[in-house]
Amino acid sequence: MPKTVDLDARIRSGAKVRATADLPGVPIGTTGKVAMSNGITWKRYWVRFENGELVGHVDHDDIVIARHWDLWHRRKEAEAEAAANAEAGGSDAGAGAASGGGDTPFGVPQYLLDRTKAALERFGVER
Repeated sequence: MPKTVDLDARIRSGAKVRATADLPGVPIGTTGKVAMSNGITWKRYWVRFENGELVGHVDHDDIVIARHWDLWHRRKEAEAEAAANAEAGGSDAGAGAASGGGDTPFGVPQYLLDRTKAALERFGVER
């Protein structure tokens, strides 16, 4: 069974990586090597790129392990296609799905809205 690739997993020091975003002095796609990995809640790296640049505090989302470069591209294309399909499908359908579900476009169940309306009427509040 093939392994599942987790693009969110921490990248170890010494790993060969590629830039997934334009960084100061480093164009997208440039290969490099992680010099140091640090951070607990914010994963960041010091990366020595092949063009001679040493960039510190590179965000985890701005690099990917070099052997996963093609997978990263396929996932980005799929995300862009899904976003285009959701946009073309109509704003009402996309709003409910993007907000986490629920009965309304805002993801709030209708029974909660009815309960709030009844409580406001009970106290004589008009909107």
